[in-house]
Amino acid sequence: MNHRLNHRPEAYQAWMRIVIHNMAHLSKPQAVVLAMWSFGIAITQSCGVSTVSAFLAALLNHSENSVRQRLKEWYKGSQEKWGHKRAQVDVTGSFVPLVQWILSWWPPEQKRLVLAADASTLGNRFSLLVISLIYRGCGIPVAWKVLEANAKGSWQPHWLALLEHLHPAVPEDWWVILTTDRGLYAKWFYEAIQALHWHPFMRINHQGQYQPESTPGFVPLHGVVPQVGTAWSGRVSCFKTNPLQCTLLARWDDGYADPWLIVTDLDPNHAEILWYGMRSWIECVFKDIKRGGLHWHLTRMRDPQRVERLWLAIAVATLWLVSVGGHADAHLTACSLYAVDGSLYPMDDPSQSHAPQPPTRLTSAPILPSTPTPPQPRVLSCFRRGLLVILATLLKGDPLPIGGFIPECFAESTAVPIFSSG
Repeated sequence: MNHRLNHRPEAYQAWMRIVIHNMAHLSKPQAVVLAMWSFGIAITQSCGVSTVSAFLAALLNHSENSVRQRLKEWYKGSQEKWGHKRAQVDVTGSFVPLVQWILSWWPPEQKRLVLAADASTLGNRFSLLVISLIYRGCGIPVAWKVLEANAKGSWQPHWLALLEHLHPAVPEDWWVILTTDRGLYAKWFYEAIQALHWHPFMRINHQGQYQPESTPGFVPLHGVVPQVGTAWSGRVSCFKTNPLQCTLLARWDDGYADPWLIVTDLDPNHAEILWYGMRSWIECVFKDIKRGGLHWHLTRMRDPQRVERLWLAIAVATLWLVSVGGHADAHLTACSLYAVDGSLYPMDDPSQSHAPQPPTRLTSAPILPSTPTPPQPRVLSCFRRGLLVILATLLKGDPLPIGGFIPECFAESTAVPIFSSG
């Protein structure tokens, strides 16, 4: 056995050591197979057990059937396994170590995170509820629940459980916003995020009414920014039925069918609506995991619990790819968000008095013109660039690249976001 171990490629052994170290809550056999799965998924850009087992068998000079069996055993439930040690992989117990792994590679002075929650589907088989950590035009899944697509019942308990599992991962002195699109807004969700001492940043529909602070009566939400090129922010009571005391941020840019209406608990003087533009990066996560990257959409799995276990390997593979690609991307000039004069800024701590000051008056304000020559969007996503860097490094025989996290710049201006491509 030691003879075989010594002949494993050093890059593969290095990755195995990294996974075992960072996912120490797993048994060593579980962590080893997680390393096998994630290494194979990242390099082959496939989640298929046949593809990954064929690659690993060729890499390690092992029997393809024996590798395949190890990979399949990893995502099975305990009742499906042979032997008296039939423990199954604890997926929800892996959310905290996964985030802590990311934060261990995060600059210690940058105590700010953007999370995004969204739902996706896989045909008529599965519904996926996912919370991702958003980073440089991409994202990394850090908590998820997989349901049968036709399963009855509310998603509320599942979202609340994901938040509960995820919360211990982030130190109390970190500043966190959690963004959602219109379809996920609910007062219980907003309040659950607040209860964690995180900040909701949730888009709402423009139907309904709101009451600006210190003014009598409710007025229609569709009138808060009545035309393209206007913006507004202020404290309000949002919705006449089941009202929410919050900050309302509103903005309508050219090219958008509807305005952005965002509810948050941040002070209107310390909140920038452009931060919501990062929510769309979770859609890039689904693209990277499905057709644009790891091809998970081709899976033949039918069991949601097996899918949840496989997604742990997918998340670890994504972490590796995005960390390597993001590290390389940080040394390029392209950025997903930019300031009105084309310069780049870090996101200010919202507790500081010098934070950007959006308008708080009750009349909407015009949006200033953006720079005529904005920076170009990324040619390649960090996910794709990470794969290329890893492949090139391994082909050259250099040490395994593990990357690191250098947080994205934030806009402090009226310019619209530019999003990543590729």
